[in-house]
Amino acid sequence: MPDERRDEYAQCLLGGDKAFRVMEQQLQRTPFLVGEQYTLADIALYAYSHVAEQAGFTLHAYPAVRAWLARVASQPGHLAMAC
Repeated sequence: MPDERRDEYAQCLLGGDKAFRVMEQQLQRTPFLVGEQYTLADIALYAYSHVAEQAGFTLHAYPAVRAWLARVASQPGHLAMAC
């Protein structure tokens, strides 16, 4: 990564962690992001969340998010992304 982009990257990590904190709070109350049902919100946020560690995020502090990732991956018709 170019040195001139490191501050931008750090800011993105802070913003992402803020989003994961919000998700963690919700997922401590409900199994999916909008409540009891699997919805488009789960599909949309799963897309980036399940590969967040590859971008430098640490999900260790977010057990409800990690459990949610597993629930989404177990949904019928789930297709794993080929990397």
